[in-house]
Amino acid sequence: MTRTWVVATVLVLAGLTAVSGQTQRRVPSPRGRAATQVAGVWSADGIYSGGKWIDVEYGRPILRGRFGIFGAGDQYGKSLLIGAPLWRVGADQSTRITTEVDLVFGGKRLPAGRYTVFAETRPDEWTLIFSTYRAAQTYREQGLLDAAGFSRPPALWGAYGYTPGRDVLRVPMRLATVDLSADELIITFTNMTQQGGDFTVWWDDQMASTPFSVAP
Repeated sequence: MTRTWVVATVLVLAGLTAVSGQTQRRVPSPRGRAATQVAGVWSADGIYSGGKWIDVEYGRPILRGRFGIFGAGDQYGKSLLIGAPLWRVGADQSTRITTEVDLVFGGKRLPAGRYTVFAETRPDEWTLIFSTYRAAQTYREQGLLDAAGFSRPPALWGAYGYTPGRDVLRVPMRLATVDLSADELIITFTNMTQQGGDFTVWWDDQMASTPFSVAP
């Protein structure tokens, strides 16, 4: 009985050690998330209610000592594509945005829902793209059937295989070169009110943003 208990204890500890080792592994581009709430109200008692969530999930590449990652001239942004037709606005899995409320970008409505996010990068202006492609969990998931054997909406790993046929909305982004370099890619919401704000992307010394508002 004692020997059985000792063996069981050793196996449990070995399993815990293996799990601990697994959790210590770090991916080169950690996952990130940006979130905000809009369309709500604050009461006189300081209680917020009625807000609708907007969430962004994305991979956060790190410069690791590089500078001028976007390049210049005709080569601007090309090093980020790695064979894809445009940028996934991050790393690894396609960037996704989920909104609980209809939004307006550049006078165009983005219905509530989940979308993949891409960008065409040029040295004078970016174009932000929202698409109905799903985000594949792995590169091999692209184009597979679901567990019941039914076809699913096409999934992309990053931006590989992207075509504009599933675009929902395209909007220009203002581009600025800033005095500070962001080591890890940042997607965030700036200049926010309860009626809207700016969707902002910042990496290295390049910051691009586009205004949006809650749809009436």
